[in-house]
Amino acid sequence: MKSKEIASHSFVRFLLVGVLNTVLSAVLMFLLYDGFHLSYWPATAIAYVAGAVVSFFLNFRFTFKSNANPALAALRFAVNVAVCYVIAYSLAQPLVKTVFSGVLTPEWSERAAMVAGMGLYTILNYLGQRFFAFRRRKSGNHDEKR
Repeated sequence: MKSKEIASHSFVRFLLVGVLNTVLSAVLMFLLYDGFHLSYWPATAIAYVAGAVVSFFLNFRFTFKSNANPALAALRFAVNVAVCYVIAYSLAQPLVKTVFSGVLTPEWSERAAMVAGMGLYTILNYLGQRFFAFRRRKSGNHDEKR
């Protein structure tokens, strides 16, 4: 599939779902962090689990129009979300602390890392969902257009 086709189809739908999911996850994450005083890892993890549930259902049929086995897609989706979450948020925290060392307080450094983690996660998650979690089964001699 050409990169132009990806951008004009599934990626646009992914971004629409992503906006909704990002708002939901961000509100929940900062509510847990600032309102309930949970630390970085629990606040981000709980928010991403909640967002992942919404994301699975919307992306399975709307974004990727997957014809994959739903149970297998759910398992792949869960693995993808977990891997992307761990990579994104493990990279974001030390990266932000290094870049903004001496500029941000520890609390603001963690908030900035949450935002950076959201960006990294979005990129990794799209690739993982598109090519792993919701990849389409071949029909005939070629993959169906998405």
